[in-house]
Amino acid sequence: MATAAEGAALAPVTAIALVGVLGVGAQLWAWRLNIPAIVLMLAAGFVVGPLLGLFDPARDIGPLMTPMVAIAVAIILFEGGLTLNFHSLRDAAHGVVRLVVIGAPLGWLMSALALHYGAGLSWQTSAVFGGIMIVTGPTVIAPLLRGARLSRRPAQLLQWEAILNDPIGALAAVLAFSVVQVIYASADGPAAALQLVLGIAVAGLVGAAGGWLIVQGFRRGWVPEYIKVPLLFVAVLAAFALSDAMLHESGLLAVTVMGIWIANSDLPSFVELRRFKEHATVLLVSGVFILLTASLDLSALGALTWRAVIFVALVVLVARPVTVLLSLLGTDVPWRERLLVAFTGPRGIVLVAVAGLFGERLQEIGIDDAALVGPLAFVLVSATVVLHGFTLAPMARLLGVAASERPGVLLVGGSNWATALAEALKKAEVPVLISDANHLRLRPAREVGVPTFYGDILSEAAEHNVELTQYDTVISVSDNDAYNTLVTSDLAPEFGRDNVFQIRREGSETARHALPASLGGRPFAQCATYREMAQLHARGWEFRVTGLTEEYGIAQWREDRPEARVIALIDDAGNLRFPCEESEIGTGAGLSLVHFSPAKKERQQVPPDA
Repeated sequence: MATAAEGAALAPVTAIALVGVLGVGAQLWAWRLNIPAIVLMLAAGFVVGPLLGLFDPARDIGPLMTPMVAIAVAIILFEGGLTLNFHSLRDAAHGVVRLVVIGAPLGWLMSALALHYGAGLSWQTSAVFGGIMIVTGPTVIAPLLRGARLSRRPAQLLQWEAILNDPIGALAAVLAFSVVQVIYASADGPAAALQLVLGIAVAGLVGAAGGWLIVQGFRRGWVPEYIKVPLLFVAVLAAFALSDAMLHESGLLAVTVMGIWIANSDLPSFVELRRFKEHATVLLVSGVFILLTASLDLSALGALTWRAVIFVALVVLVARPVTVLLSLLGTDVPWRERLLVAFTGPRGIVLVAVAGLFGERLQEIGIDDAALVGPLAFVLVSATVVLHGFTLAPMARLLGVAASERPGVLLVGGSNWATALAEALKKAEVPVLISDANHLRLRPAREVGVPTFYGDILSEAAEHNVELTQYDTVISVSDNDAYNTLVTSDLAPEFGRDNVFQIRREGSETARHALPASLGGRPFAQCATYREMAQLHARGWEFRVTGLTEEYGIAQWREDRPEARVIALIDDAGNLRFPCEESEIGTGAGLSLVHFSPAKKERQQVPPDA
């Protein structure tokens, strides 16, 4: 591999540790900088690999790299399949079907045309590489959706298309390669076609059978809890290996089918399984991006010409938009959402991995320009990741399909004082929703125009009808302490433990009623209980929003309202903070205080409350 500098070989254990540190470190740093993590992962792999020569996967890890990447991609696609619950599709179902059934072959054709006329590749290479380009990369889409905060339907369209088209793209490349192989290597055409059909059928059967066996074993109690996750990993590897032995790259289809089967089986332990798989996927995505970027050959990139730029432009501005817009023609998907999906098509790990494999195979049968497949794949992935990483959120806001411009608050538990808090937050232009299983308790909120959800926030109906991406914070303030603890414990992995709060439980300070730190949410309203808040509200206390300035800071505000409880802080950008202690407020300049205060005549120097 050609690099800017050649470093000493790393021990395999050191090399693998370096991959983990760079990958997870890039994700953490990107979170702090509020930029797409994939951009930093690509940059990190490029710097330590081709640029500085400190890390060469082929040299430092050796022959294990290829199977490691293959297994990682299989697990990533399986986890993606676990997210595809048919009940969650709702109004996006028709669009997803069109994007897969019509979009996949149309995208294959448009990509092949872009490769032939844009990059100047032969029709044989264009046909094979064009099949691979069907994929839009779930490993890229998932982090982008996490940061872009799209509304439900466009997010579902992008997520389902990415996961379903990944194995389809790999199989399309297999089909095109089989045809090219028959032409160039005098292979037996009918035999190759039969092997392809049998391989796809076996992949589907292996995936469905593996999913069925897992579901039956878990549901009938044949597997203890502590072995469920290890067994799931082993089952994924077995299904991938068995199917791949029948037809190369068909293992991706098998594990995707297996994940979808399990996702739609209503397993009681499904949430715990999916969360663990999500954690493993974050690590695997990080590692694979570092490995593939560090493996890049600079001399191969040097062989590219200006036509590579034309190729990327054709894919982004012509092939992808035409494919999506024609596929969704005649559906009820609004045109704003169609435009967002049409101009969002980042490519990811599967494209680079599969393109490199078939590029080598095409060269083996005598197609010289196949050497450009790998470099073109890397350029396309890099360009689309950077482009969509920085433009998806702004484009969603411009088109009006973002879930919310500002982070919102989900209040669980309808009561008079919770409604008053929601009304104050709404006046401060903070998106807010009140959820309660008692319809009558929601009536005051509806009367003042506060959005409500009637039902249990942990129910399947809430998952399908409440756009949780609009809300960054959960505050459980029902009159049932046990339910508040259940809600915050259940939603903490999804929202982050720092973003779930609950009203203090009665008697929680005693050893008899104390709970471990792993249960429940953070203290709310300066550790007030439900009874205290209800009594204060009945005595006339009100929720207000007061802006602080350099002249009127927190000290003066506290002097004017010594009894008030600070509920939240809103900065100039609209970000919310819920301080547990008053010392966390700081000077207060430029902040707006949401506080719970006695109803009394304000002094002249006190600014008017919002």
